Amino acid sequence: MIRVLLVDDHPVVRAGVRALLEGQPDIEVVGEAAAADEAERAVRELRPDVVLMDLSLGAGPGGATATAGIRALPEPPQVLVLTTYDTEADILEAVDAGAVGYLLKDAPPDELFRAVRAAVRGEMVLSPAVAARLVRRASSPEPSLTEREVEILQLLATGKGNRELARELLVSEATVKSHLSHIYTKLGVDTRAGAVAVAIERRIIRRG
Repeated sequence: MIRVLLVDDHPVVRAGVRALLEGQPDIEVVGEAAAADEAERAVRELRPDVVLMDLSLGAGPGGATATAGIRALPEPPQVLVLTTYDTEADILEAVDAGAVGYLLKDAPPDELFRAVRAAVRGEMVLSPAVAARLVRRASSPEPSLTEREVEILQLLATGKGNRELARELLVSEATVKSHLSHIYTKLGVDTRAGAVAVAIERRIIRRG
């Protein structure tokens, strides 16, 4: 039996996913959590095999932070992201945090079931839309943004200035300016607003 923990801040979503999963003879939902700290406590107490993780968890730390915390535990479960976000920034952050897979919430139920079974075996699982986005990123003839550049773009979208960026990233303002210069060149823009607009249009980041 595959033991699953659901992590999502919307009770209706958790109820719907629970109903789907509990219709499978080899899957058992052992618990639910609505926030990152709840999720980590539940993993310690319930010892699930797979955690289904949303990326947006209300006002507290997001799903990527929760994923990193869970994966840092002794003998951690696999984490499978189930979210509405399909931007490069979100995908890269989740995978970098240790997620074994990334599904979108509009996935058909059979795809979700297969993903849970694959995740417990440690197999990487990506929804078709997410896989296509990563393939386009890898095969694009245009210079690809680094993970740090994508991170900076996401922070730019929230309106942060260079000093705030430097403080949050633990780098100098000169380093931030260097990153911005590279970002502008790669995106073919010459302003912060232009960089954010292009990044949102190309679904590199989500709107801040």
